[in-house]
Amino acid sequence: MTLAIVSSHPIQYHAPVYRALQTDFGIPVTAIYGSDFSVAGYHDREFGVEFAWDTDLLSGYSSVFLSQVASGGARSVEAVTAQGLAQALRQASPDALLLIGYSLPLYRAAFWYAQRLRVPVLFRAETTDHAHSRGRLKRVLRDQALRRLYARCAALLYIGRHSHAHYRRLGCPEGRLYFSPYCVNTAPFQLGEAARAQLHSTTRAELDLNSEHQVVLFCGKLSARKGPDLAILAVKQLPPDLRQRTVLVFLGDGEMRPALETLALEPPAVAVRFAGFQNQQMLSRFYHAADLLTLPSRQGETWGLVVNEALHHGIPGVVSDAVGCAPDLIQTGITGEVFRSDQSDDLSRALLRAMSTPNDEARRARCQQQVAGYTVARAAEGIAQAYAHVTQHGRGGPA
Repeated sequence: MTLAIVSSHPIQYHAPVYRALQTDFGIPVTAIYGSDFSVAGYHDREFGVEFAWDTDLLSGYSSVFLSQVASGGARSVEAVTAQGLAQALRQASPDALLLIGYSLPLYRAAFWYAQRLRVPVLFRAETTDHAHSRGRLKRVLRDQALRRLYARCAALLYIGRHSHAHYRRLGCPEGRLYFSPYCVNTAPFQLGEAARAQLHSTTRAELDLNSEHQVVLFCGKLSARKGPDLAILAVKQLPPDLRQRTVLVFLGDGEMRPALETLALEPPAVAVRFAGFQNQQMLSRFYHAADLLTLPSRQGETWGLVVNEALHHGIPGVVSDAVGCAPDLIQTGITGEVFRSDQSDDLSRALLRAMSTPNDEARRARCQQQVAGYTVARAAEGIAQAYAHVTQHGRGGPA
């Protein structure tokens, strides 16, 4: 028995789930990747930097690459093709196929081959209705296409509340829905109070900050859709004494950095630090140095995994209502605040409310408790349940 997974490339948030499926649940996994660019190193368009992930993305399960950078293969998601997929699927001879999307030609080809081979399809993707605004005609056409797609899937895995609501709105029966939460691998992190005690003051000192500063962390690509400028505008609107003690730390890079530097200097000035892109094993020091995380996305934020990361470190999130994980992970006044997207004044008020809660051990424990159910183990368990169900009910379409 084998579960085949088709993905454009090894993804740092997905690979640990595949490993857990095989090592903890005994399901042989073969991941068929369009390219190895995330392992070999690549240029991220929105980050604007060259990098390769610093965590193990390939051990614990089998993998096949349709192309490799060293041999002239695809260097980006957009360049990935389905060439060689049919042969890879035949060799894997899977009992079920897990798809993580439908937008790429690779995914559409994989779905077509699965239907032809009568292999049941499990579907786990960033499904939601909230992330993008669409005109009426586009909404109708999208709904029609997705209803047909989902009806041909043997099981649908929802990553959170928005995802579940999306499937139910499109008529998917509850019996074919399985919870497989969106999650981050905490293995590269240094978590807990002992790690915080060690990293909090040393990282602040490196950033020329002290214990009196209110440190608000932005972690992500410095692009307009992520709204980093809204964070600066919001801090400008804080009461003067608080504004002067607040420092925004930008963890990431992108095309907006020069504009953000200029905006921060405009009166009233806001203290900022630009730490640049940091790989997974370097993140804990910044989370432990922070009092809050803000994710002020304007659109396109289907989930927001940096919120998971922050909560695992005990740091609340102040997020826009465009952030997909808000209904799952943000409890107002407990694990953070939610504000109206693209409204810097509302973000400012949300920051003020969040800053009124002491950054103590009790608050950190509440944050960690909130995210405790959004783990690699729980995500793998949901997929394992779906896999067991569809393989027990035979090959082909929905049970």
